[in-house]
Amino acid sequence: MGLVMPDFGLFFWMLLSFSILLFVLKRFAWGPILQALSDREKSIEDALKMAENAKEEMLILQSGNEKILKEAILEREKIVKEARDLKYSIIHEARQEAELEANKILEQAKAAIERERAGAVSEIKILIANFSVEIAEKILQDKLADNAKQQELIQNSIDQINLN
Repeated sequence: MGLVMPDFGLFFWMLLSFSILLFVLKRFAWGPILQALSDREKSIEDALKMAENAKEEMLILQSGNEKILKEAILEREKIVKEARDLKYSIIHEARQEAELEANKILEQAKAAIERERAGAVSEIKILIANFSVEIAEKILQDKLADNAKQQELIQNSIDQINLN
């Protein structure tokens, strides 16, 4: 039975050497090992907390970015609308100015045409009057060349004056 059950002396020395080894390991090895495990566990917890905080900050930043993007889109639409309105107002003003200028030029042209027409009519009247005087002068010279005709013309003029 010696193989299954060790002697008391062997058992005692095995127990003593195991106890010494256990004391030495507990004193010098397990403390630092447990401390290292505790530190490692704490660093992992801290890393997880930091990762969670970073995730929350990222969500906050992402929502802030979305808000800024929406504001930028609204601002862009506002600027485009203002530019479009400005374009239409400039076009409208330019059309009005062009119409006013065209009307002004048209009125000036009409006035110039009227002046030219009045001048032409006046010139034609003067020419007609001059032609009439020349024709009358030639007719009178023809009629007044003879003394008997002069006397007859004078008498007819006097008779017409008396009748009127």
